[in-house]
Amino acid sequence: MARFSMKTIRAFNEKDLKEKIQETRSELAKLRVDGSKGTLRKESGKLKPLRHDIARMMTRLNEMKVK
Repeated sequence: MARFSMKTIRAFNEKDLKEKIQETRSELAKLRVDGSKGTLRKESGKLKPLRHDIARMMTRLNEMKVK
């Protein structure tokens, strides 16, 4: 999955944002399982960016709720 910039995230509506969060979380969970099995290797650098993307999307979702 591609990294999301805040500009891109702001273009999503609430439904799309929740969908993307769910997809990103499932990808992160898959990578964590691979890491615990010891088969992660090349994708180990994807964990931190995925967590940051989820945080950005959650921030935007909370901004939408406040408005």
